[in-house]
Amino acid sequence: MSLTRGNQILNLSGLRFDAKLGFLAHELTNTQPILVDAELNLGSQPLMPRDDDITHVLDYRRVRSIIIEECNATHVNLLESMIGKVCLRLMDLPGVLGVRIKIAKLEIFDDCEVAIRMETGQW
Repeated sequence: MSLTRGNQILNLSGLRFDAKLGFLAHELTNTQPILVDAELNLGSQPLMPRDDDITHVLDYRRVRSIIIEECNATHVNLLESMIGKVCLRLMDLPGVLGVRIKIAKLEIFDDCEVAIRMETGQW
């Protein structure tokens, strides 16, 4: 028996950018830096794509742009709201069975970062 398939997980880690997030007075008028890690479960995939063409796989550039776009579409008060919106958008991508997202607010406290991790779908 030859091995031809495996479970594939797309991992995007360390994505840093400014987002419209928070309910404190200074957060309502300014963006703040966040750090996003994402894992997308693509389930059983061929060990090698049928050809070496980007149109036959999930383009991670699209995943990155969706995360940035969703975190800046509108201001949200809560990190919980933001992470839910990102999960929903990524779960809509073709072939995605599950999503794990972690979003950290980097400057809310001087001595630590605060993060929320959400997991949805199949793992």
